[in-house]
Amino acid sequence: MKNVEFSTIVMNAVSGMKHEGKSSVIGKRGRMLGKALFLLQAVFLISACSDNEGVEQLLTWDIGDPTSTEYAEEYYAGGLLGTTSENSATAFKQPSKSVENAGMMTAFNEGEYLFEKDYNTNTDGAFRGLGPVYVRRGCLYCHPGYGHGARQTEYKADTHRNGYLLVIYDKATNAYIRSVAGMPQTGAVKPFKAPIDEKQIKIAWKEYTDEWGNQFPDGESYSLIYPEVTIPYSAYYAPVVVQRVGSDVTLTEEEYNNDIGVLLESTIGIYGTGLTDAIPDEEITAQWKAESEYFNSIGRTDALNPAMWDQGNNTWKSYYSNSLQGDGTKYVRRYTYALSRGPILDAAGANAIWNITNVTRSDRRYHYLDLAGKYYALKSSQDPEVQAGFKEYIDRVDPNNAHPEWHTGDLEQDIYTYLTSKSLDAEMTDAQYKNLMIWHRGLAVPAARNTTTADFKEGKRLFTQIGCAACHRPSWQTGEDHIQDPARFFTADNEMPRYPRQKIWPYTDFVQHRLWMKNDIRTGWCRTTPLWGRGLAAKCGSGVERLHDCRARNVMEAIMWHGCKNEGGTSDAYTSVLNFRNLSKKERDMVIFFIESI
Repeated sequence: MKNVEFSTIVMNAVSGMKHEGKSSVIGKRGRMLGKALFLLQAVFLISACSDNEGVEQLLTWDIGDPTSTEYAEEYYAGGLLGTTSENSATAFKQPSKSVENAGMMTAFNEGEYLFEKDYNTNTDGAFRGLGPVYVRRGCLYCHPGYGHGARQTEYKADTHRNGYLLVIYDKATNAYIRSVAGMPQTGAVKPFKAPIDEKQIKIAWKEYTDEWGNQFPDGESYSLIYPEVTIPYSAYYAPVVVQRVGSDVTLTEEEYNNDIGVLLESTIGIYGTGLTDAIPDEEITAQWKAESEYFNSIGRTDALNPAMWDQGNNTWKSYYSNSLQGDGTKYVRRYTYALSRGPILDAAGANAIWNITNVTRSDRRYHYLDLAGKYYALKSSQDPEVQAGFKEYIDRVDPNNAHPEWHTGDLEQDIYTYLTSKSLDAEMTDAQYKNLMIWHRGLAVPAARNTTTADFKEGKRLFTQIGCAACHRPSWQTGEDHIQDPARFFTADNEMPRYPRQKIWPYTDFVQHRLWMKNDIRTGWCRTTPLWGRGLAAKCGSGVERLHDCRARNVMEAIMWHGCKNEGGTSDAYTSVLNFRNLSKKERDMVIFFIESI
């Protein structure tokens, strides 16, 4: 029997394994099957030595019980409390052991339900409140299979797997433009109109040739592509406004064409995020300090983002805080490419369930429209077509005239007052929001695969040797994991699943670095993305692409995009890519095998 045939049989057997009640523990029968598979692997490795081809290549998953310690610690990517041994198409959807221990499975399942369904324009029910403008109708559009968005060739809000957010910024300042939201909307509920007409958005994929001609010394070639996005001036509903020297300035079409840049940023996987939330702030600070001290010692005084970190004084320059819903307490930044968020309970997920759908809740009783808070409202209030349909709309939204200020009969004023209101009715209940966050913080991370194989072990050694682990730091230790919420919505430890004293393996340093890619990310600084679980993306129906805008269609391309050197600068990972290039074909494959296995 050839290796690939045996591997396929084992993979099919593993894929057929099911959990009882979505438990992260595979149970007695599962453990017995796992041990049997493990023994079969051992038998196979022995028999492979006599194979005519003499090749050892075991491409399957080893199975274990994540509540025991029979496997190497790196197998338990999320520690004993946060790892699931599920590796089927639902691997990214599993609850952690902490959810079960806390008796939160019902809340977890209800939160999952809120994540998976589309929101609508109803005025009652669990999914009411979409609009008046929106980025997406629901979460799964951006997070297919609970993972990464997929590469797109056109921008459509209602296309499943489109995880792209538009990044529209002033090239002079790198700041977002003021007249659309930071996450610009292309959807609207009648009579309102979308801030950007998505039919006019164009995405072109361009070929890129690196300094090595897209070829390794041994002749193996690869392809690199990157996106160019264009949005014409005519696509904007309201005038295009930027802030210059503290004042808002409206741009002409010529100024817009010269001064405004448009990029794409895609979503990343959401599984395991609660585990990284349990890392103490002081540990992340220590990582920044260590890197700062190293770079200072070699004269690299510009190696860390000066907007975030003061290398001269070796301390934070910018913390995350929330003084609108919270009390302004400062927290270390750890989430999003731009490090725009602190703890998970006021981070991307908590934010997105409000601003992506524009569904209000008790602590956010206002619409997400534009960064200035007025340009979209002003344009809408003066639009005859919006005025013509507003009475029917507002009578449906507020049938009992609970907000008389929206019903004065002065249509221009009523529209503006409604759109800029800070006292909208809550459309998502507090209980629903809590369940959503229990689900979000309770998602486990899949166990690492193939950890007992020789290729995994050698791939890991090479991954470290060539320098990848310098930024993709393999493991972290969680602290006592006391709940932190900058918005002060959640205050007690027992409100959320927790992960105290766990060794986890996300493969990130939580620091921003620069790769100097063609059509790079806004500002050029990008937080190191966790690598854990990504090898299951295809199986889970997630986008398999890598990097912030899905330009890398596989791991090979992602690695080679780390090797940019141009007139702007040299990638922080350039030396690592040189080392990767000097490996043999077999060694390169083992590095990729390792990355796909963790």
